[in-house]
Amino acid sequence: MQAVTNNLLVEIFVEELPPKALKRLGDAFATVLRESLVESGLADATSMLTAYASPRRLAAHLTNVQAQASDRSISQKLMPVSVGLDAGGQPTPALLKRLTALGADASAVPGLKRATDGKAEAFFLEIRVKGATLAEGLQKALVEAIAKLPIPKVMSYQLESGCELPGWTSVSFVRPAHGLVALHGEEVVPVAVLGLQAGRETHGHRFEASTDPIALCNADTYADQLAEQGAVIAGFEARRFEIARQLASAAADLGEGMHPIHDDALLDEVTALVERPNVLVCEFEREFLAVPSECLILTMKANQKYFPLLDGQGRLTHRFLVVSNIRPDDASAVVSGNERVVRPRLADAKFFFDQDRKKSLASRVESLAKVVYHNKLGTQGERVERVMRIAHAIGDRLGAALGDASLSSRAVQAAQLAKADLVTDMVGEFPELQGTMGRYYALHDGLEEVVADAIEDHYKPRFAGDELPRSQVGIVVALADKLETLVGMFGIGNLPTGDRDPFALRRHALGVLRMLTDRDLPLDLRALLADAFKAFGAPKAGGASLADPTDALEAFIYERLAGTLRDRGASAQEVDAVLASRPQRLAEVTRLLDAVRAFAVLPEASPLAAANKRIANILKKSPDADAHVSELLLREEAEKALYAAMREVVPVADARFEAGDYTGSLQALAALRTPVDAFFDGVMVNTEEVDLRLNRLGLLMSLHVAMNRVAQLERLAG
Repeated sequence: MQAVTNNLLVEIFVEELPPKALKRLGDAFATVLRESLVESGLADATSMLTAYASPRRLAAHLTNVQAQASDRSISQKLMPVSVGLDAGGQPTPALLKRLTALGADASAVPGLKRATDGKAEAFFLEIRVKGATLAEGLQKALVEAIAKLPIPKVMSYQLESGCELPGWTSVSFVRPAHGLVALHGEEVVPVAVLGLQAGRETHGHRFEASTDPIALCNADTYADQLAEQGAVIAGFEARRFEIARQLASAAADLGEGMHPIHDDALLDEVTALVERPNVLVCEFEREFLAVPSECLILTMKANQKYFPLLDGQGRLTHRFLVVSNIRPDDASAVVSGNERVVRPRLADAKFFFDQDRKKSLASRVESLAKVVYHNKLGTQGERVERVMRIAHAIGDRLGAALGDASLSSRAVQAAQLAKADLVTDMVGEFPELQGTMGRYYALHDGLEEVVADAIEDHYKPRFAGDELPRSQVGIVVALADKLETLVGMFGIGNLPTGDRDPFALRRHALGVLRMLTDRDLPLDLRALLADAFKAFGAPKAGGASLADPTDALEAFIYERLAGTLRDRGASAQEVDAVLASRPQRLAEVTRLLDAVRAFAVLPEASPLAAANKRIANILKKSPDADAHVSELLLREEAEKALYAAMREVVPVADARFEAGDYTGSLQALAALRTPVDAFFDGVMVNTEEVDLRLNRLGLLMSLHVAMNRVAQLERLAG
């Protein structure tokens, strides 16, 4: 008989859920519920899932759910054949006891299946298992879905008197739960969880629902009934779309080009705070626009969850948008209330800005000596001194390469002031503005714009895809700041482990990589690390001794670089070939990789890579060999031909390498394939004559050096 199939609706009605976790909670609840029902055979691949999540509910709608799963056969392992049969081939008491436990008897023995279990031949019994009912399967699915919720912080609470189920007096959940709905079509599924018995009633908006409670007709009317009777948009994405639509519409009504600030995280959080979104236009006094827009935007977004409005040129206006959770006929009280709330926040920002400008950034540097950076690495003042020394060294190197004599002095000035805004009132209130406020205060102090920009930019890039510092001065200070952190933390043994990286050292390393490669900087990595380590000097009295982390840190940076290159589509072999020799100018790595990839498609590539691997193995066993070759000791025609070919090809390859034409260099070396093959076919390298052997080893070493300037080609061999 065909089992009854219908759509399923499950809802847990709770007190207000944590907004930043709501979408993740809703998706996880629905996904695990579906997976468990599919595993039980109550749903299948055709069952379509819809997740719902609002501030007071987690719900899931699933199509094509059966009232009872089909019966199924399973193969139950019993025991090894050697244990189940005695010497005469008769069933042992152990086998008979096992069969009895499974509802069978001795008559089942002839029909037992024999198969290997990976170790020995064993008996298996085919058992017909009755399919689970929906009540059984959904009960299991609910328990699993709740257990696997990514709850940021669990609450434990007592159940209301008289409503607890047997065994339930208190529960632990993300927030206290007050209702459970489980409908299969029109029928209530008798399940219970969190001390609640399933029914068909739920609740809408706290204040604006037209009906309370709402008796759901069936599983498919859930969203419509909540919208019509409960004044709730149940779906997270639907509610988010409606908020975005209202924001854009309200902004457009205020004038051409007006638009709300784009912030997906803020939009997600506001979506998780309201059930019936209503966007309203508010404003503040224009005098506050004299405060840096970053300060006003941050306080409106972070503290009030408002959407600041920008004009067509991207400038902050004196208007902002509020997403209310109610729709009164007269919204003036809601508007005035939000305007009244934001005013003190903006006034605080203006006060901090005015007070901070009464002291110069330079006068604040001394205060950094009282701010602890790390108990083993000293104060922020000591850190600034180190960053200044590193910036001076990098500025000298880069300035000499670029012909900019003022680069070092400007970088040192910016490095000295880069952390000074940490002791301002504004950054004390809004730590997210560090660097940004430093730039404003530097310009107020009359400093050069390039120095002010470097103060803001020295934190960049702060995340993947973030923009780089806008000037060479900013690049130097950003490199110095990140290298100081990396060397200091590696030097005291604070290394990232697994998914833990409290000092964001991976991010700092990637930032260094991006600046060196994307800006094509003529700087050697090891020299930069040496400059940074030197800046720490000898430890002061009571300070920690810093171990030289250069080798470990260099390896750490190359690991990040290798991962980045693989993410961009390079093969592991190609990346390994390029990075094996540790090219110090990381800006050249992409060009080296391009050359290797172009070489790898040539017909000569594979044979030369294999030959190179063979040469490397020979040389490993001959530590006394050097690259010297005597033409007088070349006896065999094949070694003479190889030597002649090398004298013709290697200078061409070297010239192209020195000119930066790495692709051309490798392609020139491809001409050596034939003489190399002939050499290994016709010449015995490890001959008993010492002079001949050393000369041939010298020839191979010369060839190995020539072929591995761009990359270690043996890494391309299979």
